[in-house]
Amino acid sequence: MTKERLISLDVFRGFTIMLMTIVNNPGSWSHIYPPLEHAEWNGCTPTDLVFPFFVFIMGTAIPFSMPNKQFDFTVFNKIVVRSLRIFCLGLFLNYFDKIAFLGLEGIPLLMVRLIITGIVGVALLGNFNQKIKTYLVFGVLAILFFLAYGPMESYQDVRIPGVLQRIGIVYFFTSLLFLKTTLKTQIGIASSLLLFYWFLMACIPVPGFGEANLEKGTNLAAWLDNLVLNGHLWSSSKTWDPEGILSTIPAIATGILGMVIGQVLNFQSTKIEITKKLSVIGISLLVLGLIWSLVFPINKSLWTSSYVLYTAGLAILILTLLYYLIEIANYKKWTRIFLIWGVNPMIVFFLSGILPGAWGMIEIQNPEVVAEKINIRDYFYDFCITPVFTNPLNASLAFALLYVVFWTFILWFFYKKKLFFKV
Repeated sequence: MTKERLISLDVFRGFTIMLMTIVNNPGSWSHIYPPLEHAEWNGCTPTDLVFPFFVFIMGTAIPFSMPNKQFDFTVFNKIVVRSLRIFCLGLFLNYFDKIAFLGLEGIPLLMVRLIITGIVGVALLGNFNQKIKTYLVFGVLAILFFLAYGPMESYQDVRIPGVLQRIGIVYFFTSLLFLKTTLKTQIGIASSLLLFYWFLMACIPVPGFGEANLEKGTNLAAWLDNLVLNGHLWSSSKTWDPEGILSTIPAIATGILGMVIGQVLNFQSTKIEITKKLSVIGISLLVLGLIWSLVFPINKSLWTSSYVLYTAGLAILILTLLYYLIEIANYKKWTRIFLIWGVNPMIVFFLSGILPGAWGMIEIQNPEVVAEKINIRDYFYDFCITPVFTNPLNASLAFALLYVVFWTFILWFFYKKKLFFKV
């Protein structure tokens, strides 16, 4: 049994997914407004809020999906399988551009990749009974890891970590904690994880580099990533990963804080009282995060403890505002566009990772260079979007917004047809 959906939480999720879609799909990566870029290292832009917000929202939803706190083998199996399905979806995204078949190129190879994507999508998102889901997810996971660590060279540098992979891991631990511990214990565990991570990063010497530090590539988290996942890390860094092993510890704390807020929302109190509690918690975490950042800087790539508190505080305050407007003041007419995004996040996550690569494989004649071809994505941007704008920043943003419009029509259709893709 699940509780009735909280519209304000779905709207918050929809807003977050929409922002993710905008920042991940500019027309040109060379022309992006600063708020739509990640901080270079320390610091936090609006773009750096997307990932922790989604992890926080996932944690907040757990008390609504498991209100009875029943725990047995069946429930445990469902948690394991759902966590692995999310993990496998993210892992497959890292494989898409590496899939090869009989030396095919262009459209024929694209068809092969899309067929395999369809098979994997059905296996991981399909509505099967629990026994079949279990077999399928372990089968897909075994195949993906065999390819990564097997004899085929084309897959031996595939990235293992990723956004969905981290979300799957965080979901697993936060769900178990919710079912097996009290609210007080959960708060204690979250606090301990943040302090433990700070101690590891700020006090433990880094083998091969010397004293503890928080610099790119030489910190303890980077050392562990390179030791355990050498050759399977983020292509832009090679030696460390922003969704690496050690930094997943504080990410679990982000999920726990969301889970705590989900329980506060279910308190037997008036909605006004709940709003007051949420406001106090949100402001407190925000201030604590800013204070801690003086010695442990806010940093998304390291997912520092100050970053956890700061982003959780902002998430709580935004959710509180939405909760007041929607659940108390009953202002709901404006929410539909965010709602249709918020109830179908996984299909956007998955296909948004596939479509850019697919479009890049479809090439047509370049109108300006006779002997050259151009993919349809770049053609649309260069010859349909860019000529309309004198400022390249506006052109790049316009492309991202049009991509959001494209997805809005798709999600509206799914919403009308009551098609909800869940793991």
